[in-house]
Amino acid sequence: MARAPDPPGRVRRLVLATVGPGILWITLLLILPSLILLAYSFLTRYQFNRIGLPLTLEHYATFIGYTQLGYDPVYLLIFARTLLLAVGVTLLCLLLGYPLALFIARSKRRNLLLVLVMIPFWTNFLIRTYAWLLILAGNGPVNGLLKTIGVIQDSLQLVPSLGAVFVGMVYAHLPFLVLPVYSSLEKVDWRLVEAAMDLGAGPARAFRHGIFPQTVPGVVAGSLLVFVPALGNFITPDLLGGSRNALIGNVIQQQFGSALNWPFGSAISFVVLGFVLLSLYIYARMLGERSTEVLV
Repeated sequence: MARAPDPPGRVRRLVLATVGPGILWITLLLILPSLILLAYSFLTRYQFNRIGLPLTLEHYATFIGYTQLGYDPVYLLIFARTLLLAVGVTLLCLLLGYPLALFIARSKRRNLLLVLVMIPFWTNFLIRTYAWLLILAGNGPVNGLLKTIGVIQDSLQLVPSLGAVFVGMVYAHLPFLVLPVYSSLEKVDWRLVEAAMDLGAGPARAFRHGIFPQTVPGVVAGSLLVFVPALGNFITPDLLGGSRNALIGNVIQQQFGSALNWPFGSAISFVVLGFVLLSLYIYARMLGERSTEVLV
């Protein structure tokens, strides 16, 4: 005997009970604060940190470089430096993380290796960043090793520097790429690789046609998990880079902190957010088309 369909009211209540809490959570903690920041970005800032009407585009113009004193693209240059650093961190994490994930996926001790990859998450991020101050210090182990093997005689000033920020970010974000790629590699059908090699394909071609297309979702997810936090990171540049190597995250943090210029900080945040969303959309579309070509 066929089961009678559920009444529409019951279906709506079931959908509301399952999806409703998530929608409420996103609305209160993501959409509503973003709308408040968007409104702040158009408000006028007066003396003594007062904020009010009329609405203005002055803060967006200041970010582009147009000020009352003339054209000064200082914030655009900081954003360009941040963007280049985030792209470099993502590429290096991909070059280091993909082989590591592949090694873990093919290893018999994968559980132990996964634990080793996740061990940094057991320590506070701020403590791990401070540790790099000791590692890269003038009397730290890096300078000590270089002196021991005779590469240098005097200690190098490795921190504060943009190179120290780069190293610290790669270290901090590498696990975020390894884990998604490993998850994709764990689902790879290795019979395709064996079939490709039986038909005469070399290791490089078998990897290109047999392994990599199956791991594209993990590569995309891992790249996003590295690129987006690296673009907005302000703790690592603040500790390892100093004031001369400030990134856009530091500028936003200063506007909401010591400068008390919330409208300008909100404007910068939304410019960066818009650029990130547009870039990720283009990146995902291009990568999807390329992966389709590889499969063909």
